[in-house]
Amino acid sequence: MTKDIDHARLAIILNDLRLPAIKHGWPAFAERADKEGWPAARFLATLAEHEIAERDRRRVERHLAEARLLPGKTLDSFDFEALPMVSKAHVMAICAGDSWLDKGANLILLGGPGGGKSHLASAIGLALIENGWRVLFTRTSDLVQKLQVARRELALEAAIAKLDKYHLLILDDLAYVTKDQAETSVLFELISARYERRSTLITANQPFGEWGKIFPDPAMTLAAVDRLVHHATIFEMNVDSYRRRAAIDRKQQGAGRPPNFATINRKHSPCQRQSRPAS
Repeated sequence: MTKDIDHARLAIILNDLRLPAIKHGWPAFAERADKEGWPAARFLATLAEHEIAERDRRRVERHLAEARLLPGKTLDSFDFEALPMVSKAHVMAICAGDSWLDKGANLILLGGPGGGKSHLASAIGLALIENGWRVLFTRTSDLVQKLQVARRELALEAAIAKLDKYHLLILDDLAYVTKDQAETSVLFELISARYERRSTLITANQPFGEWGKIFPDPAMTLAAVDRLVHHATIFEMNVDSYRRRAAIDRKQQGAGRPPNFATINRKHSPCQRQSRPAS
């Protein structure tokens, strides 16, 4: 009876201390400690390490849920051999995140459609989250539309400030923002607000010389590019489209309907078909 009371009291105390992992896990650790004769310090340290590990796991889960990364896009599944201009070692160093994110530096991925920009951007975001950073992945046009709504509601400054909680903001497909003064002005305000404070990763189909198609005002184009590249790592990913390469590979491999669904040769019915000699 006393043991049950002590267990119930301990559960209440651990709730008050906000130690849910220890609350649920301590009986199993206590049983092991009794069997193996752990000293009290080892038992206490094991419980504390378990709580920290569970907090880290829950934090990563929360940050992954809010990041909206592309599913299945990891560094392990990224084809670095198809992009010799992108150093895997350099990317892995970037994924550590501490030095450049602390400085509010940027990443810019340039190249034609299908070259792996979005995959690499999402994979970098995933690695950073696993290392404790907060990330948001969004299509540029989607975020710009939300910021336009905020501007109409006189809440643009608050909406941009809310994005400060993300150490890295990934703006995918910059080129698909329409050349509209209202859209590009909120985009420019976002870039300006994060300049040297919070990091931004941009993927774009056009080189900087073509960004006049995004920002209608030449002065705004120069100012936006200047802010983005001032403290930036730039990867130029000018390779053939991955999707096009995959389609060619399938064609060369003779992809087609499975043999079970092949059209029957009308010259020979199944009962007339002659057996072939064994090869």
